[in-house]
Amino acid sequence: MTENTFQIGLVQHACIQDQAANIEQAINGIREAAGRGAQIICLQELFKAPYFCKAEAADRYNLAEPIPGPTLNTLQEIVRKLEIVLIVPLFERRASGVYHNSAAVLDADGSLLGVYRKMHIPDDPLYYEKYYFTPGDAVGPAGGFRIFRTRYATIGVLICWDQWYPEAARITALCGAEVLFYPTAIGWHPAEKASFGPQQVDAWRTVQRGHAVANGLYVASVNRIGIESEPGTDGLEFFGQSFICDPFGQILAEAPAEQPAVLTASCDRAYMEDVRRNWPFLRDRRIDAYSSITARSLEKREYE
Repeated sequence: MTENTFQIGLVQHACIQDQAANIEQAINGIREAAGRGAQIICLQELFKAPYFCKAEAADRYNLAEPIPGPTLNTLQEIVRKLEIVLIVPLFERRASGVYHNSAAVLDADGSLLGVYRKMHIPDDPLYYEKYYFTPGDAVGPAGGFRIFRTRYATIGVLICWDQWYPEAARITALCGAEVLFYPTAIGWHPAEKASFGPQQVDAWRTVQRGHAVANGLYVASVNRIGIESEPGTDGLEFFGQSFICDPFGQILAEAPAEQPAVLTASCDRAYMEDVRRNWPFLRDRRIDAYSSITARSLEKREYE
């Protein structure tokens, strides 16, 4: 590594009911990624347990924990020993009755740099997240989006449904992120897989590659795998295929759909600068013309 380069890693796996086993599986992936040179490693969304938002059930709030809390206490020891930065997505109990889909960022000395709380919360069949999660607070000049200045790089973290929103990627990039990490839990409804499966994966991959190109930075998206059941339904089949792409949208590393995987890739600041100079999208933004982006809809407005 040089002062212009740093290495990132992703850990993709299935989740079972045994939370301790899930944590151990993640730790094994962290160690493998670090052994391959990764300095900043991201785990998948809600990595400790099966994706519990497939139904609205009050007892599933028991899966939440505070930040800091027991999971971070366990992982901090690993982080200090390996001297890595670690992104830890958790179901956060912030206060009584206030829960978030969050990602804590541990710096290479084990210190807690801060927490990103998912801003966009979906509500779809088997993705009943609005029942569980309060959106992140839209505070400060970046409206709740933020960066983390780690030992190795300045990173942004966005979570799953956030990945479909160009506003989230752009604001985080403008804050100074060199990489956007997207911990994710996205899959197929099994009945739809044959008809729409490939298109859904392609759309998911394409929109995130578009964020890399439009903002001239690296994107790293980590998804889970496996079929997770839910009584009375067909469950969900998570499609994996985690990937890392560069500021030109080129895929640097990609995981399979059905197997656990550890991905690593090198990021080059000089290359990122070169892409931004030659494709100067940030330079040519018309910030004087974008005020209407905050409107819910413009369909009934006069704008001529």
